[in-house]
Amino acid sequence: MNKKFLLVMAVLAVIVGAFYAYLGGFSSAQVSEVSSEQLYMAGRSFKGSVNDNAINDAFRRAAEVLDKKELEGMLGNIYYNNPEGRADSVDAFIGVVIPDSSVQLPADYELRVVPGGRRALRGEVNAHYMLSPNKLYEAIFNYAEEKSLELETFYVEWFPEDHQGIVEVPVKE
Repeated sequence: MNKKFLLVMAVLAVIVGAFYAYLGGFSSAQVSEVSSEQLYMAGRSFKGSVNDNAINDAFRRAAEVLDKKELEGMLGNIYYNNPEGRADSVDAFIGVVIPDSSVQLPADYELRVVPGGRRALRGEVNAHYMLSPNKLYEAIFNYAEEKSLELETFYVEWFPEDHQGIVEVPVKE
């Protein structure tokens, strides 16, 4: 019985490890200093507890907008406070990065423009969008600490593909 249990556990561990690898769990983020990109983001504001169902609704709505082809683009978020350091509250804009400002927005969406041309740290990783933010923020914060850079509390995430994530954070001048 113990041998069967160990064999089953070993097989399960291999399956879980393979799935984690497939999602990009073993990928590492690359950080570089860049001039930030100007981005157009359509979405919804959210300010409140991370446990509020409204934040999940905003994420689901963004996915629905893309699935139903209400907008062409990619998932994206703006955070006005540190999304990794949030204890209970977040100030965010959740939606879709769109090609330009002339696009017809869904009735429940508004447009925000992320200014370009600022000195920023950009983290990129080839990992599923559910795993990539943790990897990206840790890499960016470690890079900033190593280089003695102070970052603004303005974080922009976007996910060009299911297995790619990008975060830009402006450097305080």
